[in-house]
Amino acid sequence: MSLTPRRAADGLALAAAPTFAAMAFLSALDAGPGVILCSPAHASPLSGMVPMYLLMSVFHASPWLKRVRSDAPRRT
Repeated sequence: MSLTPRRAADGLALAAAPTFAAMAFLSALDAGPGVILCSPAHASPLSGMVPMYLLMSVFHASPWLKRVRSDAPRRT
């Protein structure tokens, strides 16, 4: 089976959300006590890499949701 540009794009679209979720997890592991102590007290809880990666993962979840919906059995 040959890899067409369409199939490659579909594969990349499916790879984005899990990649960003993994990056959020790894960034959360790396955020130790030194990061918390050195951060400004007035910083927003939405600032930083972990929330950014989580948002990017949610925004790129559309291909997964379409795939799950198309695989679901149809009710008649």
